[in-house]
Amino acid sequence: MYCKAILALLACFTTTYALRPENISICDYYTSALFSDNGPATQYKLLIYLVNTAVIGNYNNTHAIAADLRVPGILAPGNFNGANVNLLPYFNGQLKSSNRGGNAGVAVNFLDDGGAKPLMDNKPANGEDSAQYKLLTHLYSYFGILLGCSQIGKDGFPGYAGDSSQTKVHKFMDLDSNQIGYFITQVGLAASSFGVTNADITAVATAVGDAFNMKCALPTIVDPSQGPQLQSICLADDCPEAPKGECRPYGASAREPIVANTTLATAAGKNATESNANTKASGSKGTMGGPKPTKTGAPNVGNAVLVECWLAVLVGVATLFAFAL
Repeated sequence: MYCKAILALLACFTTTYALRPENISICDYYTSALFSDNGPATQYKLLIYLVNTAVIGNYNNTHAIAADLRVPGILAPGNFNGANVNLLPYFNGQLKSSNRGGNAGVAVNFLDDGGAKPLMDNKPANGEDSAQYKLLTHLYSYFGILLGCSQIGKDGFPGYAGDSSQTKVHKFMDLDSNQIGYFITQVGLAASSFGVTNADITAVATAVGDAFNMKCALPTIVDPSQGPQLQSICLADDCPEAPKGECRPYGASAREPIVANTTLATAAGKNATESNANTKASGSKGTMGGPKPTKTGAPNVGNAVLVECWLAVLVGVATLFAFAL
């Protein structure tokens, strides 16, 4: 019922392309549809538009097919499944949540090279020597793999050069299902804004959800050149557990990251300190050392329907296919 409702909701705002032939990947099909060319540089352009929109929300109406579909973006605070979610502290250096090879997370500002402005100009960053540039270019290539881009690794579309295990990358973030669900929703909305069909949006959500949203999932292959790796980033108690999963390879449970920058926390209306900040950035467990937020009730009808559909897609497909990409 909910999935039918969300498809109807999206239909009110979107104009989509014809159904994609099964023998053509999502990346190849929509690159040709949007740009009338399917070369490596053009595929890379598609990934820039898609990822930048998912990160900062709607910004480029030149190629957007559904300009009226609102995409808040991953960096914007939002609501998922009735819980307030704020992922910005993981990106702006507010939290000691990045894995740099030690026994504890460190603070890294991934918005250190222009923030949203270069993304609005269809770039990853102002320069090429920054944490922001590295993160965004890795995302372009990684999602290129997930979407089956045939030209990745060729001149004009760099191959993925990041860590092979997303579990390792996100080790100190302690993300819960609402935070990851919100992230996946923004990717789906971004895809829809460029005319991706509902069937292919489901495929996008499935690819992301199957790879990252199942606790204790067995090693799986995302990048064929890197082989099977631990990929799940949802390790909290409320995360759905993978069928036939194995928790031991994941080690001890993640610890909630602590505040590294109290100035940023205060600017966001929070009063946490490093010693008392063992609360999550997600509103599901409080906001960075402040009091637990009061639920504002059910989200609006559109968001509520969207939430239920994404959950159905992610849990149902993952169960049927036993976490196999």
